[in-house]
Order: sequence, then structure tokens, then C-alpha cells
Amino acid sequence: MADTNIDGTQRIFISEVQGHQARYRKLIKFTHSSTKAAGFMLLAAVVALVVANTGAYEAFLGFWHTEVGLFFGGSFAGMSLAHVINDIFMAVFFLLVGLEVKYELTVGELTNIRQALLPIMAAVGGVIAPIVIYLLFNAANPGTAHGWGVPTATDIAFALGILALLGNRVPSGVRVFLSTLAVADDIIAILVIAIFYGHSPSLFWLGAAASVLVALVLMNRIHIYSLVPYLLVGGVLWYCVFMSGVHSTIAGVLLAFVIPSGSRVNLKSFTAWSGDKVREAHDAFQPETPVIAQGDYIETVSSLSRVARQVVPPATRLEHRLYPWVYFGILPLFALTNADVGFAGMDVGAMLTDPVLYGVMLGLLLGKPLGIMLMSFAIVKSKLASLPENVNWFHMLGASILGGVGFTMAIFVANLAFTDETHVATAKLGILAASLLAGVLGFVFLLLQAKAAQRRGVAYLSASGDDVARQTAGDEATRDAEELLRDIESPALKSEVEAAKKRGGVFEIVVDLGEGGLLEGGSIGDVREALREEVVRVLSEEGEDELLKKVQREFEEHEDEPPLTGVEEVLRQSGDEERLRDALRREGEDVTGMSGGFEEAGKPDGSDGSAGSKSDR
Repeated sequence: MADTNIDGTQRIFISEVQGHQARYRKLIKFTHSSTKAAGFMLLAAVVALVVANTGAYEAFLGFWHTEVGLFFGGSFAGMSLAHVINDIFMAVFFLLVGLEVKYELTVGELTNIRQALLPIMAAVGGVIAPIVIYLLFNAANPGTAHGWGVPTATDIAFALGILALLGNRVPSGVRVFLSTLAVADDIIAILVIAIFYGHSPSLFWLGAAASVLVALVLMNRIHIYSLVPYLLVGGVLWYCVFMSGVHSTIAGVLLAFVIPSGSRVNLKSFTAWSGDKVREAHDAFQPETPVIAQGDYIETVSSLSRVARQVVPPATRLEHRLYPWVYFGILPLFALTNADVGFAGMDVGAMLTDPVLYGVMLGLLLGKPLGIMLMSFAIVKSKLASLPENVNWFHMLGASILGGVGFTMAIFVANLAFTDETHVATAKLGILAASLLAGVLGFVFLLLQAKAAQRRGVAYLSASGDDVARQTAGDEATRDAEELLRDIESPALKSEVEAAKKRGGVFEIVVDLGEGGLLEGGSIGDVREALREEVVRVLSEEGEDELLKKVQREFEEHEDEPPLTGVEEVLRQSGDEERLRDALRREGEDVTGMSGGFEEAGKPDGSDGSAGSKSDR
């Protein structure tokens, strides 16, 4: 791209800070990675399990039960560190969840009811079936029957983190289905916690909470767009909900829904105004004068900066800021303090025969995929909705199995559902076992589908139009796609991707060479033709006639250049050198060559070093 270096740093910055910018971008990329976040939580859970079964466990528990708070004269207001994490920090997590739910309801997948019906009803099925399985084991036991809510919740971060490992090897529809299902699942889990797992509510504090919520709604209605007042009043809301007996994390969700998702800036006027300001800055700039002495230039740029910051909606700004803190701080801390299943002093035999273990484990491992698949099948067969584009029932089964990863939410509900520590530990054991098995099985199942697609010559290239790295964004898959698209980038194709980003949602190109793929007689030129046909189809459906003409012209002008240099690597990996030579010979008839001609490209050892390299445009 013209405004960036190869490493992604923006050329607008002076050369002395290019290294700092590159490191900053890497940090941002790291802290907005679903897989890295899931890895951090997994590491914290493993540490908690190890410590819980060593001599350090008593000191570990003692540390998390340390009281922290404030002194007011002779009185003290505080709580243990563990309660700070579970009651305060997790309210921040629910605030982020609420922001994501609000996004999906406002402009995301939940706005189109027909499109959202499949994952929403699948989420309902994925809640009902685990409840049934849990109660089959525990309905007759009054001491454990109340735990039916434990196996109903999918851990959105872990499930999508596992799916992100597959990148663009699965259709974007799988990612959209699972993320929307997880959001709907979160909504159900929030309702379950609020209705069934609070204490006897205090009417006084519920009234106080309602009054504060009304004040927040009024702030929204009178167009207050600063985040600070919402966060301060939100703190009061949290305290009222905490004192009411309803679980305090619900305050985070309520706060999310009153934070404005619009902009205080008139966007139609902003374009013209900002253009004038840029021209003013250009005229005021004096290249030979130190910037600190250019008062007019600084004032103009500062004015532009102040307004430009306010273009971004408060809900979006807050979501950007919360994501790394929640997924690399709060959730790992929650795992560290709540995944501590200690077997020392426990009757392991009793745990292994406890119906809670099997109700929770089988509810997640079998109930979740069974409920999701049965409800999905019923919805599709009744023609109320259809499968996402390019998604088959095997993809759906893999995503349904990942729905059984119930780590964070399930542990959270277990702490609320049981008062007996043995039942809590047993439920945690069932959650950890089921989540591990569901994660591995779901990943392997989808990986097998990805391998089958690769053998058929199918590739999925998708890009997201949303730069907020929410759980549902498929951010890593988008980055992978952009890397692949660089190999086939032309000005017209780049324009189409940018246009798709402006529309929002997901842009996907599917290259399908048929069941035989390249290995059954196709040439590299077939890839170009398949890609051209797919781009033409997408543009035609979008009504982009002018862009369509440009794309067709680009393909004609660059017909001697390969669209995907990585295809050669696919052929090499097949291990059939004869077919590789045949395909490259056919390629020679279509274009001038993938990497300098047949003699070099056909070397069995790949010594030309061109496999997988980018085209030199």
C-alpha cells in the first residue's frame, strides 16, 4: 500500500520512530488476537490446576482471600481479591459482552431476523438440550438440581479462538454462525444469571438501580456523548445492583445498552469541514520553521484532531479500549482464581460418581452439539432459514461441537449455582474436561473439512469491513486473507475490497476448481479464470457496473501474471512430480510462467526458491 512500509508501519511518521511504530502495531496485533487471548486463559487455567494440587495451594487461596478496600475513619468498606475479580472485574467483562450484543442488534448479524434466525434458534436448542441431559442425572437430587444452568453457556472467547486457528481454511459463514450463536448464547446466559442465580432481591436497592438506569437513559436521550459521565454513573449502578441481591455483573450489560452508538458529529458536514481544515493546515505549514513555533498550523491541526476523535461513537471507543484489558487481563485472572480444582483432601471416588460431573460434562460435550444441530436442521428443513453460503452440514457439526466449550461462563454459573464446595469443584472438573474434549474434537473435525476442501482446490478469501477487534469479527482470518490478496492485488480488486469494507460485513471470494482440482487436469490459468468469474459474480450482485468493467480490464491487462503464486506449493505438496510437471506445462501454454519458466519451477527440490513468494508487480 502506498501509505505504509512493508512491515505495516505508516510512512507518515518520521524515520526515527518507524521502529517504535512497528513494535506498537505488533503489540496491537498481539492484543487483538483471539488465539493469543484463548492461549492466555488456557495458561492461567493450567497454572491454577497445578497450584491447586501442590503444597502452595493454601498460600494461593490465602492471597486471593486478602481483603482490599477503603477506610472511612474507623469503618472499612472492602472485599477479597477473589470477589473483586468475580464481582467487579467480571462486570467489566459483561460490559464488553453487552457492547458486542448491542452492536450485533444494531448493525450486525442480529439486525436481519431471517439471517439471524438460524444461529439464534440454534443457541436456544444449545441451551435446552444440555438442561435436559443435566436433569436426567440430577432432577431427583434437590442439592444438585439447581445446577442446570452450568452446562448451558458457550465460552465465546475460547470457541472463537479455536476457530481462528483455522483462519481462511473454513468459510466465513462458519465464523459468522458460531459468533452469532455465541452472542445469542450470552444473552440467554445473562437472563439465566439475572433471573435464577441471584439472591432474594432487595426492593429498595432494585428501585435505586432502576432510578440510576433511568438517569443513564436520560443522559443518552439528551445526547451526552462523553464516556466519563456514563462510567461514573455506571459505577453507582453497579453498587445498587450489587446491594440488591441480583448479581452485580448485570450492571455491566445494562450500562452497555445506554452508551451511545451514534456520533455527535454531523458526518455529512464533517467531510467538507475536515477538507477545509486540511487545506488550512497545508497553507499554514512552514517547512523551514520548527513545528513548535507554528501557532496557526498547530491550532488548525488541533481543531481537526478534537473533532475527528468525536466522530467515533462512544460505544466503539470504549470497546476498542476494553478488549485487550478484558481478554489479556480480566479473563486470565478469572481463570487463575476459578479453575483451581484440587484433589488433595477430596474424595476422588465420590467426585467421579457424582451426578453433577456427568450432568455438566455430557451436557456440554453431547447436549450442546445435539441441541444446536437438531434445532438448525429443523429450521433449515422448514425453510425458515438456510445454511450460510459455502457452509455444509459437516461444517455445522464442527461449529456445534465447539459450542460445547463452556469455560468462563460455565465456571461463573457454577460458582453461583452451588454452595457446597465439593459440588463446585466437581462441576469445574466436568467443565474443564468437556471444554478440552469439545475444543479438540471441534478443531479436528473442521480441520478435516478444511483439508478436504484443499484437496478439491477450494480456497476461501474473506475480508471484514469492521476494524473493531470484537470477539465476532474474525480479525485474524481477515489479516490472513489480506496476506493472500496481496498475491492477486490489482487496483480494481483493491477497490472492490475497500467498497466491501465500507458496506460492512464480510467479503468472500471462493475459488473452486471442482472435485479434481488442479491435480485432475486443470492448469494454473484455471485459477485465474475461476477467480475472475467469482469477482464478476460478486460485483454483478452488488450492482457495481463501473467497477466490474475495471476488474475485467485488469484481468485482461495482467493475463500473463499469476493470481496465486502459492498454487505451485500446493502441487509440490501433493508429492506427484509428474502431475506437477503436467500442470506447469499447461501453465506455460496459458501464461509466461509462474516463477520464470517450466525448467526452474519444475525442479523437484524447489531449489528456485520461488514457491509461495509474492508476485513482483
